[in-house]
Formats: sequence, structure tokens, C-alpha cells
Amino acid sequence: MRRVAVTGIGAVTPIGSGADGLWAGVVANRSAVQAIDRFDASPFPSRIAAQINDFVPTDHLDARRARRLDRFSQLSVAAARMAVGQSCLTDADRSDGRTGVWIGSALGGVAFGEEQHAAYVLGGIRAVAPTLATAVFGGAGASNVAIDLGSRGPAVGNANSCASGAVAIGQAFGAIRSGVVDVAIAGGAEAPLAPLTHGAFAMIRVLSTRNDDPASASRPFDRDRDGFVMAEGAAMLVLEAWESAERRGATILGEVAGFGASTDAYHLTAPLPSGEAAAAAITTALADAGVAAEEIGYVNAHASSTQLNELAETKAFNLALGAHADAVPVSGTKGLFGHALGASGAIEAAITVMALRTGLLPGTCNLVNLDERCDLNVLREPLSARPRAALSTSFGFGGMNAALVFRAV
Repeated sequence: MRRVAVTGIGAVTPIGSGADGLWAGVVANRSAVQAIDRFDASPFPSRIAAQINDFVPTDHLDARRARRLDRFSQLSVAAARMAVGQSCLTDADRSDGRTGVWIGSALGGVAFGEEQHAAYVLGGIRAVAPTLATAVFGGAGASNVAIDLGSRGPAVGNANSCASGAVAIGQAFGAIRSGVVDVAIAGGAEAPLAPLTHGAFAMIRVLSTRNDDPASASRPFDRDRDGFVMAEGAAMLVLEAWESAERRGATILGEVAGFGASTDAYHLTAPLPSGEAAAAAITTALADAGVAAEEIGYVNAHASSTQLNELAETKAFNLALGAHADAVPVSGTKGLFGHALGASGAIEAAITVMALRTGLLPGTCNLVNLDERCDLNVLREPLSARPRAALSTSFGFGGMNAALVFRAV
């Protein structure tokens, strides 16, 4: 089994873009949640979101290409280009059939489909964008990235709800380790900020209604949390066979060491209360990495700012990490950038790699009063530390669980 290096990070998020911009947003430890101004949110009980206000598609794509892609694919391609740029992969490196693309997204181009349906109702079929059919299918992000980069290996899109980005990285990791490909662009993208899409989540009462104070609405592990905050964003990692990265003199940012996945088989929206299935994903990832629970020096938790999720996740950590769960530093970074659904696991994987590399563990924005039922060592403020290994967890609707283990280099 080959070792797998991380040689590039690309991101477009509400707290910053590019690897440096994302990390600056983490270090600032300040929420980007605001009142929604993309559409009229007044009919909904939740009227807040984490928007990306400074993303200009033509800064990353030529004007014709930008017009042909919806926001989901624009974010996917932009983040992938940034990651490839940081990794210094050449066209030749990417076009030999040994480079693949794995991208996860809970909703893909659904928001664009919603926009086009409104156009159809008003103006008939002639008012609908001709790109609709190629924008809404689940593999659009992976396909557009592969086309843009000329990557002829597998191009795989998954829709494993809020675990999608982590699953994509885990699958790409497995493909490199087993020799299917030598390089992969892997991560997640999400562009869900549209009225019906946002309203669908508001209807099932999973979103925060702290509309009078948006910046404090996403509050992982806090006893006063009242739901997650919808967000948009994308993050991509360039993963590479270790010997390939060394051969071309690439800067190795970190190592993907293990991956585990499981399913609760319990409920579409509520996690298995015991945390057993989530713990199994973590245990599998640790075993896959050959890392003992006591070697984990940092955990970037899914921590969606919902009561049910964080109680089950706490139980999962206690089951999988045992006595070490009380000591290991944990943070929930969704307090900064909200919950970008399928992109969240990829954004958090990028943050975890950078935390190991810089020796600074993120804090948990908006954590004022720790829920005493979450008996974990949750960081309120960033902490200087240099752990050798870290864990990142992602859990989603349908009971989908994913865990990634990273090593410092």
C-alpha cells in the first residue's frame, strides 16, 4: 500500500479563499454568518446564512466558460484550479490517465435547477438555460473539473449528504494507495442558497432561527445552540502518491493516513443516538491508518451546531477513543463558516491538514457555555500544539458517517 501525500489545497469559502485565505479566516476565529441578501428570506423562520460575497467567477474562468457553468460547478472548478496551482502539477502530470477527480456534494446543481424552474414558469421552455440538463446531474462538478484540467482518470461524483466531501477524499485516497491512479483532485462543493432549497431545510426545523444576531447563530457544542446555519463553499485537495510527489520535488503539506465509513441504518435525519455506527467509522479509520487512539492529538469534529448530532458525536468519540476522548483537543469550525453540507467535510479536511502543518489548532467560534453533556476537551480559542496525527469526522442525513486520519510531515 502506497503512502498518500497532500500537495495542494484550494478553497472558496465564506471566511476566505485559497489555502492562505481559508487559514486566515480560521485564525481570525470570527463568524461569517449574516442575514441572507441573495433572495427574499422573509417567509422562512431562518433568514441567515454564510454567503461567499467576494467570489467573481471570471477571476478564475474565462467569461464564456463562466457563463456555461452554474455556481456549483464554478466553485468546484475554481477550488480545483487553486489546489492544482499550489501543488505545481503540470498539464503533462494531469493528462496521462493516472489522475482522477472525486467530488462530493449533497445537492449539486439543485439550486440552479430551482432558478431555471422559476424561469420556466414565467416564460416557458424558451426561457430556460440550455445548460440546465448538464448542470443538475450529480457528477457535474467532477466532470467539469476533469474537463477543465484535462484529467483522464476516473471522475466520480457522490451525493452522500453532509459526509460527501470526506467520502470523496477517502475514496480518492484508496484509489491512490491501491495504485488505480497516482494523483487525485478530491473534495466537495455546495451552492445551496436558493429560496426553495433553503426553505426545505427550514421546514424540517434543523436551521438556526437566531436571526437577530447572525454572527452568533452557528455555535457548536454550546448549550444554547438551536440548529445549523446553511452555507456555500468548496474545498479541494490534491492527493498524490508519496513517491510521485517526492520525485517531482513537490511540497508535501500532510499525509492522508486512513479512512473509515459506516451507515447508521436508523433514520433519514436523526443520528443513531448511541453513536455506535459513527464510532465504527472512526475505529475503521484509525485501524486503516495504523494509528492508536492515544496518538490522535487533534479532532476536527462534524459539530453542526445541532443538539442531536453533537450528543451522538460525543458518544462516538468516547466509544472510539476511550479514555483519550477526555484529553484530546476538539474543535468545531462550523461556527466560522456555517454548514456547507457536502463541502463541509472537505473544508474541514483542509483545515485539519493546515492545523497539523502550522502547529495551531482552531478554536470553536461562538462557544460560550459548553453543553455539559458534551464531555469533551473542546477548544474555545486557537491553541498552539504540534500533534503528529489528527482526526476529521463528517456525518450526514441518511446516517452516513465518514472519518479521515491525517499525519503531520
